[in-house]
Amino acid sequence: MNHQQQQVHQVLGTIPGFENLAANAYTAERLGGLTNLVFCIDTGDQRYALRIPGKGTEEYIDREVEIHNARVAARAGVSAEVVYADIESGVMLARYIDGIVTMTAREFARREGSAARAGRALRQMHDWAEPFEFRFELFSMIDEYLSILDERKAELPEGYADVVESAQPVRAALERNPVKLAPCHCDPLCENFLDSGERMWIVDWEYSGMNDPLWDLGDLSVEAGFTAQQDVELMRAYCNGEPSKAQLGRMVIYKAMCDLLWTLWGLIQHSDGNPAEDFWAYSIGRFERCKTLMTAPDFTGHVKSIDGE
Repeated sequence: MNHQQQQVHQVLGTIPGFENLAANAYTAERLGGLTNLVFCIDTGDQRYALRIPGKGTEEYIDREVEIHNARVAARAGVSAEVVYADIESGVMLARYIDGIVTMTAREFARREGSAARAGRALRQMHDWAEPFEFRFELFSMIDEYLSILDERKAELPEGYADVVESAQPVRAALERNPVKLAPCHCDPLCENFLDSGERMWIVDWEYSGMNDPLWDLGDLSVEAGFTAQQDVELMRAYCNGEPSKAQLGRMVIYKAMCDLLWTLWGLIQHSDGNPAEDFWAYSIGRFERCKTLMTAPDFTGHVKSIDGE
């Protein structure tokens, strides 16, 4: 066994019902994941997704909240059943969803109707009556991430504080016009969407919480690099018709705000020494895109649309 296989076997041995599973009685295929190790465990008659948390994630992920929300999402019919989860270690075992394609920006571009299927899946989650634990507070999270980085004496991109300051009118507009919060994914990376061609599943609820539902749509649009036409497809499916100016405005605003937040998340990964990606380059790319979105000619108009102007 190599080191990774040994790690998987050791973790499986801590899960009730898997303690005596022989190493030759299953296969473990590495799946995607930027901060965690994720494997498809195939025992021959059952397949599971095993998640082993990445280094340092305990500093900013509340596993009790995540596990609760993942189970709610499964009951809502948009996510996989959680078979086992441990609050202390963060290890999670879920049913593997067969017959799906893990989405990427390229897959969203080439799979007809995928943006609409994502919109319908998000609406199904947002309409679910059972609430999530935790309230996703954008600007509070920015403050929290800045505090973590400050404690580590980590470097920030030049001008980050200025952009945070320039986002204050956005914060004020959102606070003047609160919406009913909904159970939201809050981190809709393309890879967290699994497409069967008929329906979309959503996985990985580490950052989930009660939030403005339009956050999920704006964030997905940015992550997937949606075109204007894909944005229309997404919003029409989600709204079951034409979105209002205020709905469209919130979605566009959150495109910029998610980049503002995830810039800091990337810097935390960089300071953790996470080898999954060049997180400094990731953060700089997101920060530059945030500035581009916020200085676009129509951005101020979208902010005003929230006030009904």
